[in-house]
Amino acid sequence: MKRHSDVKNRKNRGLILAAAILVLFILVRFGVFFAVSGGFSGIAMAIPLFLLGAVFFWLLMSAFFGAWAYQDCRKRGDDPVLWVIIIFLATPVIGLLIYFLRRREIRRPCPACGHPVPLRAKYCEECGSYIQNREEMERMENKKVHHKKYIAGGLVSLALLIVCLTGVIVSASGAGNVNTAPSSDERVWNLGVIQMSVSNYWDGVWNFSFKRASDGFVEERNMKIEDAETQKLHADISCGTVPDGASLILWLVQGDRAESVDVTDLSKPLEYPLDGFEDGKIHVRLQINGVEDVTSEITIE
Repeated sequence: MKRHSDVKNRKNRGLILAAAILVLFILVRFGVFFAVSGGFSGIAMAIPLFLLGAVFFWLLMSAFFGAWAYQDCRKRGDDPVLWVIIIFLATPVIGLLIYFLRRREIRRPCPACGHPVPLRAKYCEECGSYIQNREEMERMENKKVHHKKYIAGGLVSLALLIVCLTGVIVSASGAGNVNTAPSSDERVWNLGVIQMSVSNYWDGVWNFSFKRASDGFVEERNMKIEDAETQKLHADISCGTVPDGASLILWLVQGDRAESVDVTDLSKPLEYPLDGFEDGKIHVRLQINGVEDVTSEITIE
């Protein structure tokens, strides 16, 4: 009995350690994002806090529902690890729905041959023996809903997840909580979407391409001016599809200074002088207004 308890305690400690590592990983990801992307400048702090809460409660809900499914699988002779993985990958609610549709019926050993037979079966499908054990069937039926604390924990986590997501939506829709102005010195956040985009920055060269995006979508990259008097911004930009009224605007923003250039129909690569700016970091942005199939290469030399 003591040995069984020790094994159970080791498993519980392992689950707690795994959960702690997962939470730590999420916090580290938020920290890395904060460090490499200019932090949360231009956005109300309530939004990332609500997002962090949503991620935490989603993981907590997954853990609770996964724990319940694990115990239920063991009770039914199914593969518990497989179903826990399915619940995590398919999201807890959808994963549980799939599990309820596919889970095995509770079985018990045949008194005559030991073959597992359904709880309600009257005859063994292996040896044909008549099975009569109504008391055991009633006892197992009464224990259908087991480990209720896991279900309760999952439902509470789901409710708190919905609260956090509602908080994100309400905070994002509030006036001034999300900066979307391309002329701002703070980070620009997009409430729209972009499709089939590729953005990379290597050795001072920013390559950015996309299929299409919501009107007003802004893609930005922080670049560095080393000598404003002699350096220029070089931009080789091609817009494959330009509907009527569409445009692509290049923004250069540093402190209170913001300059813009229409780069929708460049006949040759743009060379833009930077002598009006200072040495140091500069926000380079592309504001997308309806153009499609765009490729660009931007550098400061």
